[in-house]
Amino acid sequence: MSYLERLPKRLVTLYLPLSMILLVLLFPFYWMALTAIKPDEQLLDLDRYSPFWTWNPTIKHIQKLLFETHYPLWLWNTMFVAVCATVLSIIASVLAAYAIVRLRYRGAQWVGGAIFLAYLVPPSILFIPLASVVFQYGLFDTPFALILTYPTILIPFSTWLLMGYFKTIPYELEECALIDGASRWQILVKVVLPLAIPGLISAFIFCFTLCWNEFIYALTFLSSTANKTVPVAIVNEFVDGDIYRWGSLMAGALVGSLPLVVLYAFFVEHYVSAMTGAVKE
Repeated sequence: MSYLERLPKRLVTLYLPLSMILLVLLFPFYWMALTAIKPDEQLLDLDRYSPFWTWNPTIKHIQKLLFETHYPLWLWNTMFVAVCATVLSIIASVLAAYAIVRLRYRGAQWVGGAIFLAYLVPPSILFIPLASVVFQYGLFDTPFALILTYPTILIPFSTWLLMGYFKTIPYELEECALIDGASRWQILVKVVLPLAIPGLISAFIFCFTLCWNEFIYALTFLSSTANKTVPVAIVNEFVDGDIYRWGSLMAGALVGSLPLVVLYAFFVEHYVSAMTGAVKE
């Protein structure tokens, strides 16, 4: 093992582990992109063609996905549901988190802990009673079925996340606002929320990502092709019995992941800053 001592320390401690992590994280995206542009004969004949590369790329699968299916409509459905459910969840989480952290009353911490424990309940248990409620209200097979049920899994964690962020905002700022005659609502809107923007962005990214990738509720509450979201639609529409149309499947998964990539690329700095707190005293 003496040869390890001759290697640059930074290579061993930084670049080698970082390269391995990047390989593990990026290889699924590379495989999706490669499968999406491979001709059908290369997808099926792995003895004659390399599974890791292609010399004859094609955009046939992507063209079929975008122009011969309802994929643009599925993408719009997913975006609409994710944005609406995320906005509702953030509004509810802000009010709940501020009330628990700043409005001092007996048992506030127990309420916060109970809200977080609600996040630990698996969706596979909740979707059966929620399906009955959705059906009774006549929302089955509509986007509103998801918009109203997604907050049940988004609000608990978002509230817990914002509680921790609101605690880092000095309470003296609110006391000064109270002395100047501001109401609690004015303090929340004009003092707390502007300082909590990184935390709000972090909660928004979490909620939006979870809504975008959610599968169980979307599979249960939506049945018609025109109302489906991307995760459910690409599985149902591109799998015929035991025949998997891998090119279209991977193209749909790849295109469906691009909005999340763009979201993280633009707001990653705010997401990271939310992990370090807000205003330091």
